[in-house]
Amino acid sequence: MRDASYLFLILLATWLMVTSSLHWQEVAVGAVLSLVLALFLARTYAELGLPPLSPRRVWFFAVYVGVLAVEIVKANIDVACRVLHPALPIKPGIVTIKTELKHDIAKMMLANSITLTPGTFTLDIQDDALLIHWIFVRSEDTEEATRMIGARFENCLRRIFA
Repeated sequence: MRDASYLFLILLATWLMVTSSLHWQEVAVGAVLSLVLALFLARTYAELGLPPLSPRRVWFFAVYVGVLAVEIVKANIDVACRVLHPALPIKPGIVTIKTELKHDIAKMMLANSITLTPGTFTLDIQDDALLIHWIFVRSEDTEEATRMIGARFENCLRRIFA
């Protein structure tokens, strides 16, 4: 029941952010929909074997979203500068990065975070390694590439999925 409660709060908060309204009718519809979805999704969530929701995990997820947003903006600026530069300074290549994440969904979130960041694209996940296409390879060393590409997301994801 605790998972359903957290899911309800997350779904309702998402509804309120999407609708951008605190009109009583919109809040009521959002509350009813969130409640119905939370009751159905709580069981599915438990069956997936994901870690249980907690205020700590919700907090670190919010931090993760902030980190992701900042990194997307920085990467967009970097790629835009490369595209607009007369010499088009790119050095594309494929690098391997390592992850200490154990849950498959955590690895998937890491891979998607990397792909959402312009200039990088996750090609494959194999055990604890991710194969990344990088628009400007700064280092082919696995540890250095891991620090430059994946560490910024992995720190948050590790706390969410611990």
